[in-house]
Amino acid sequence: MTEGQVVDVARETLWIIIKVASPLLVVSLIVGLMISIFQTVTSIQEQTLTFVPKLLAIFLVIMLTGNWIMNTIVAFMVELFTNFGNYI
Repeated sequence: MTEGQVVDVARETLWIIIKVASPLLVVSLIVGLMISIFQTVTSIQEQTLTFVPKLLAIFLVIMLTGNWIMNTIVAFMVELFTNFGNYI
């Protein structure tokens, strides 16, 4: 396996991680921002208030995008296993 192949596999792996994690992170960021604005407006300073809404939002996103996430990861793993002979 050449250095170029290692860099290509690492780059593709990082891209898959970013692509798969981005919906969860974006939803978590948006929900957290909305809860923070709500806390500021109402002067409620409860630290645990953001936990349950974020958890529910992330669960909903996983339900909606879970199939796509799994298919993306499986396709990448199949590609890695298919090219395993070239990597040795």
